[in-house]
Parts: sequence; C-alpha cells; structure tokens
Amino acid sequence: MMTAKYWQPIKDGRVQCDICPRHCKLAAGQRGFCFVRACRDGQIALTTYGRSSGFCVDPIEKKPLFHFLPGTPVLSFGTAGCNLGCVFCQNADISHSREMDTLADTASPELIAKAAQTLNCRSVAFTYNEPHIFHEYAVDTAEECRKRGIKTVAVTAGYVCPEPRREFYASMDAANVDLKGFNEQFYQKYTGSQLAPVLETLLYLKKETPVWFEITTLLIPGLNDSETELQAMTQWLVENLGPDVPLHFTAFHPAYKLAGPPPTPVSTLLMARGIALANGIRYCYTGNIPYPEGETTLCHSCGEKLIGRDGYEIADWNLRENGLCQFCGTACPGVFEPKPGAWGSQRLPVRLGDFA
Repeated sequence: MMTAKYWQPIKDGRVQCDICPRHCKLAAGQRGFCFVRACRDGQIALTTYGRSSGFCVDPIEKKPLFHFLPGTPVLSFGTAGCNLGCVFCQNADISHSREMDTLADTASPELIAKAAQTLNCRSVAFTYNEPHIFHEYAVDTAEECRKRGIKTVAVTAGYVCPEPRREFYASMDAANVDLKGFNEQFYQKYTGSQLAPVLETLLYLKKETPVWFEITTLLIPGLNDSETELQAMTQWLVENLGPDVPLHFTAFHPAYKLAGPPPTPVSTLLMARGIALANGIRYCYTGNIPYPEGETTLCHSCGEKLIGRDGYEIADWNLRENGLCQFCGTACPGVFEPKPGAWGSQRLPVRLGDFA
C-alpha cells in the first residue's frame, strides 16, 4: 500500500479521488468504485501497489496490437478492480474481484523490468484490468522498463481525468483503447461510465503524444452493432484521428452478467469492417473469429500483403526497414523492427519470485 496521487480533501472531512471522472468521495476506510483506491489516514492510498493477479508472457497481437513490434513477446500483468462496471466483462474474475487474495504475485517495478529483460520480452503490458486505477504502480514500472530499453503498453478503457492522463501516457510507448460503443446511453447502461472522456483520451493520444495506439470494439448483438452507430463511429474516428489508427472489431461471447445476447455472427464483424474501410479507415481487423483476411495487413497504397497472420503467428512479412512496403515503398504506420519476432502463439505463465 502506498499514498496515491491525484486526490484532494473536501469540506465534509472526506477525500475526493481525481484519477478518473467518477471523482469518488470517500470517508475513512471506504474504497472507491474501482476497489483499489481507498481512504486511509485522511488521504487516498493505492492498496494494490506491488501486487498482481499474475504474470504471463503473451504474443503482442493478443493485446491486440498489430502494428507494434509484430511477433514479439510481451510480459503481461494486471492487479484487481476496475473503474468501469461493464456487465459483459471478459475478465470479471480479475477486474471485478473484491478479494485481495486475487493478488497472488508480488513484484516491485524493478523486478518486473528485470524479469522482462531476462525473458527477452520487448515490452511489458498493463492489462487484464484497467491500468489507470493502478497509475502509480504502472508509471513506476514503466520508468524501470525504460532504463532497460523495454517498451510499455497500456490496455485501457481510456476513462481517466486529464492531469493523470498526461503523466500516465508520458510513460507509455503504446496503447490499445477499448472503445465500448458510440453512444452515451450504451456507456451509461452497460458500462456505468461515459463516452465523452474516452473520446477525449483518444484525441489526446493522437494530438498530444507520440504513443502508438490502436482501438478495439467488442460488437454485442443488438446493443452496439447497428449500421447507424458503426457509421457514426468510424466517420468520427477518421475525421478526428485520421485514417491510420488501426481498428479491431471483436466477437462477443456471453460473459459475466450479460448472458442474453448470442455470440456475434461473423456476418456482423464483416459488415462492420466493410463500413470502416468504406469510410476511410485503412487498417481494420476482426478478432475472435477464424477469418485470415481480417487479420491481414495490406499496403494502403498498392494493396499488396504486408503482414499475413495465422492467429497469433506471423505467416508473411513484406516490410522493409522502417516499415516500408517492399513492393511500392509506401510507409506502413506503426512501430516496426527490421524483422518480426518469432514468439508465435505461445502463452507462458511466470512467477516473478523466480527472478528475484
């Protein structure tokens, strides 16, 4: 446990947490909506600093990031809790846990960076639950990673206040932002949050930072997958972020408290991808379905295949140095090394105590 940043005392003796737009107002002993930021001794404490729900080496494509160090391994971890209340949460056993026993592993930022280096991971990902709620732990870890030449990745819903957002993304190299839908009613009813702050985070990333980022939207039948909403969303993305930010549409499977809607039909993902491409998004991918074309990166200039994928495996690589198309020389936006990694689809759980 450590004293957190971004809070202020308020008149009635409580303290207000300012990490996210909820601005939870807490009396002594109370925890915020996220569960992990709590009022202790008249200030906000981060109760999960140095404690994780587990560590695993994943393929970077699993985050998903398709234009950031393809084929490389990433050391992934999360803590507990979340500042959203998504009824369709895919990681509810972690993000909605209210048991501190969820946090089985302990590790300092220095040890995480050391383990990533020893495991030959090119990056460390803050994932499985919302990294903004363990802001201090993530930022300190990112600083230790930079000392060793290891990049850092945030997998986030982007629901954060402006001041902590600036500090947080100054430490990050890449992000995948989960854009849950494109209307306020959906956000309020199904995530217990708001759309506007997420759009502000996307604009901030694009206009104010060098952070490479991609966007993911889980399409839920009957809730956020209408042609009208997808048209509005993809048009906004192109007009405000440009055509080069990759967009991932992924298939929903009943989970947590949302058992009613059926799994997303393949036809819905193909429809969504078609709308995105027609509206000018150059790189739109499909996930959680077997559809190789939806995993392939094409040159936006000549149309040739740049990166072919078979699940998390790199099957084809036609990029020259600096991410240039080997057929026409056009740059593919992203962060690329001269050759792709060869981690493939491996998933390697690790205990950081072994690296102490």
